[in-house]
Amino acid sequence: MVKKTGGSWIEFSHHNIKEGVYYTPVVRTFTDEQWRAKIREMKELGMTYLTLLCSSLCYSDRAEAYFPTDLYPAPADFGCKNPIETLLDEADKQGMKVFLSVGYYGDCYHAYENMISAEVQARAFKAMEQLTALYGHHPSFFGWYLPDEVGINPNYPPEFIHYVNSYAAFAHSLDKTKKMFIAPYGTRKVITDDRYIRDLEALDADFVAYQDEVGVRKSTPDETGAFFEALRKAHDKAGRSALWADVETFTFEGDTYRSPLIAADADRLYRQLSAVSDYVDEILVYSYLGMMNKPGTIAYCGHPDSIAFYNGYKALLDAGKLK
Repeated sequence: MVKKTGGSWIEFSHHNIKEGVYYTPVVRTFTDEQWRAKIREMKELGMTYLTLLCSSLCYSDRAEAYFPTDLYPAPADFGCKNPIETLLDEADKQGMKVFLSVGYYGDCYHAYENMISAEVQARAFKAMEQLTALYGHHPSFFGWYLPDEVGINPNYPPEFIHYVNSYAAFAHSLDKTKKMFIAPYGTRKVITDDRYIRDLEALDADFVAYQDEVGVRKSTPDETGAFFEALRKAHDKAGRSALWADVETFTFEGDTYRSPLIAADADRLYRQLSAVSDYVDEILVYSYLGMMNKPGTIAYCGHPDSIAFYNGYKALLDAGKLK
């Protein structure tokens, strides 16, 4: 059985300006109703999980927040004045589950420094307190996503395990029911030896969605099945975190990481989903936003090929090729 995508990342502004050329300027102007329409589009395709990439966006010289806070100012050029409230309210109505981001509270280009910084942690913890106070009543507020990542090569860096466990402990002090979600990269470099299994046993994360790294041109759909088969065995031995996949729906218009993200196509996505479906509990994509658009949507954003990508994926669902 080939699994359909069960959810997607969502973002109010893409951190990499070059990558977000086709959609960031547009989504920043989205109104409340456009965001609601975009969330309904994802629900119509059978998605349950929405992962907010960042609740604030911080660079070395500027920062903005997507909720009422004294940490950073709200962006003046936004069409939706309280986008997280809109996201959660519509997700409530659609019966969806949302992971709110614990980032970026340090420069988004310096993940390692953010993980080990006491100053960044203090800001992030204050944000978590404020987000919980503002939005904790929403049924769709399911858990937290930790966006600062360092690659696995071939094991988890000790600093990353400490980062995850420290944030998880604080999250559970605010609300013990909230889940913890991470999506590491370096999937092709993982060596699932005894040390790796011990790392998984020590890692306080409920869900680990490994990036398939097809969009960033590090792997191919012909390779990823073997990676996830090995990860399945390791996660079963560790018996702690659920194994998910982060399947990339994009490619680059030019050089990797230095050019706009554009839509891939349904044939490639089907091969990606087929490769990992037997081994994972759930599949999320990065990303629906900007890579797929329902024909006639009032919330269009992304490359022109995004409509064809949507139609191709919808055809796979309608034909019963995805479950």
